[in-house]
Amino acid sequence: QVQLVASGGGLVQTGGSLKLACTASGRTFSNYNMGWFRQAPGKEREFVAFISRDGSVLSYADSVKGRFTISRDNTKNMVYLQMNSLKLEDTAVYYCAAREPEKTVYDVWGQGTQVTVSS
Repeated sequence: QVQLVASGGGLVQTGGSLKLACTASGRTFSNYNMGWFRQAPGKEREFVAFISRDGSVLSYADSVKGRFTISRDNTKNMVYLQMNSLKLEDTAVYYCAAREPEKTVYDVWGQGTQVTVSS
């Protein structure tokens, strides 16, 4: 399995931008579909964005569509989440996760990085 470490979180004002990064190590990163999820205080974890193994398929939660962009660099074993026009409701712990194509659940998770949006 791969191991994942998320980074790049921080405190930002509404309307600002942050770029999260997820570094993978271990088995071949390019074998994995990748996702970003988030969990706000008192809420369940929710899906944010998905990118396929080769980067050709992307999908987003409606709440972030048009503001967030997921990307990956398989040569660097990295996946990114560019977040623009941040809103208060984007405040959460963000997690990257990996899923092998034949599986329906994400079974490898990073440790999470806090994103706080202030007014």
